[in-house]
Amino acid sequence: MGLFSNLFSKRKLVEPLDLSTLRVDMHSHLIPGIDDGAKTMEESIDMIARLSNLGYKKIVTTPHIMSDFYRNSSDRIRMGCDDLSKELAKRGINIGIEAAAEYYCDEYFEKLIEDNDILTFGDNYVLFELAFGQEPSNLKRALFNLQMAGYKPILAHPERYVYYHNSFSSYQDYVDKDILLQVNINSLGGAYGPPTKKIAERLLDEGLVSFIGTDCHHMGHIDLMRESTRNPSLHEAVASGAIKNSKL
Repeated sequence: MGLFSNLFSKRKLVEPLDLSTLRVDMHSHLIPGIDDGAKTMEESIDMIARLSNLGYKKIVTTPHIMSDFYRNSSDRIRMGCDDLSKELAKRGINIGIEAAAEYYCDEYFEKLIEDNDILTFGDNYVLFELAFGQEPSNLKRALFNLQMAGYKPILAHPERYVYYHNSFSSYQDYVDKDILLQVNINSLGGAYGPPTKKIAERLLDEGLVSFIGTDCHHMGHIDLMRESTRNPSLHEAVASGAIKNSKL
């Protein structure tokens, strides 16, 4: 009866999480005109102001780097972040902003690792993503080379890779290899569908998640966040101390 009650209680939404507890968002697309995120400086500023009002004190924004679509350079990202930072200061929006990247695991990523041209944040963390259709063939080699070079990989939104949904042990394998996992807040509100929400909750419940990210591309993502942050699994994971955002 106790187990049933616990499972049932998981379905009950609670008050929205105070995002000042997380303090830092470490996955977003807020540099204007550089990828599929914010298109204009005005849009960027509006989104960042909203994130600040929700309680975030610092943003590490992470534009896509992907050879086929977004071949952004480190310099271009840094310059875009500098421009954004100056505009925030000019408008009196008091929030810290840094830039890293969300690297797509392709051959270009491997070249950047070889060239030591990788944008990091926090404790030498590197955010990377996978193809949504199937696990990339170069994944093991890329991660081995990344770690041998002294970087600490974080897998972006693992709950969204459906090829892992029926092999949940794959997530534990990542953690066992010192690859950290970052869940999207809006996965917990069902934004990517019920199966993804279920996996995100299970990852949190089993203590496999180290970071929570907004993966904010547009204002619609922010509009969904209040409901998403009412998820009990998120509250319990933050209360447990497993989530490392505030240490960035």
